[in-house]
Amino acid sequence: MSHNNEVESLARELLSAYETGETVAIPPSGRPGFDLNTAYEVEATLKQFREAGGHRAVGRKVGYANKAMWRVLKLETLVWAHMYDDTVHYSDRNSATLTIAHPRSLKIEPEIVFGLKQPIVTEGAEGVDAAAAALASTDWLAVGFEIIDCPFPGWQFQPSDFVASFGLHAALVIGERTQVRPDGIAALVDELPRFKVRMSCSNSSRSASSKNGDFVEEGSGRNSLKSPALCLAELSAAIVRRFPTEPLRAGEIVSSGTLTAGHPTDRGDLWTVEVEGLSLPSLTLRLT
Repeated sequence: MSHNNEVESLARELLSAYETGETVAIPPSGRPGFDLNTAYEVEATLKQFREAGGHRAVGRKVGYANKAMWRVLKLETLVWAHMYDDTVHYSDRNSATLTIAHPRSLKIEPEIVFGLKQPIVTEGAEGVDAAAAALASTDWLAVGFEIIDCPFPGWQFQPSDFVASFGLHAALVIGERTQVRPDGIAALVDELPRFKVRMSCSNSSRSASSKNGDFVEEGSGRNSLKSPALCLAELSAAIVRRFPTEPLRAGEIVSSGTLTAGHPTDRGDLWTVEVEGLSLPSLTLRLT
């Protein structure tokens, strides 16, 4: 079997698991000859399959936005996968209800989401300059909830498996969007590393200890590559290095990496994320 046939066969296997909620007993990384380069070939093939099925790619999601993990896993940069028009949702007045069709073992993550108005140009820029350049290409930002699901037993996977399995992406719910204005970029560069989020959860099957549910975890912008804006800049540069003809484009949505640990979730859970130190309202999500 040729390499191209192997890529297509694996993409079809992972697409079937994605569409049916099946598990994949042996992750791709456990199979001979599979590496990160092959994973991105599979990811591109999955994008072709999804688009042929009538679903438009609307943006990218980030994985491994933590440089300490890069050293452990021998990564040179973060990784990513596409998101689609049937998995990205907007909240109504900062509240949303979501049903996942074929859940296996869901987790929820709070993230900062960006909407782009133009391609990002950060060549030669570092630190606050790179963050500012990324924000200059941003139309809006919002807090969001990403729901992830793993097709591999016990949530055991490598970065290459992450890329080849839709980035574990099941859904993204976006809260109220705030415009990024040129005169506000300097303040955002300062605020995005320092702001905090508080996650709480209640469930209809158990009583909550407070109006907003039980406190789960506090997170910070620093958990997303020291700043979600820096994460956005790094993603843009990493994509250009790997796929020079497929950069981030105007209109794309970027989910910039989790601000807390991923927390198990199930039907009946009501999640709230509150934001402190950044002018974004809270977001509430109920899973049904």
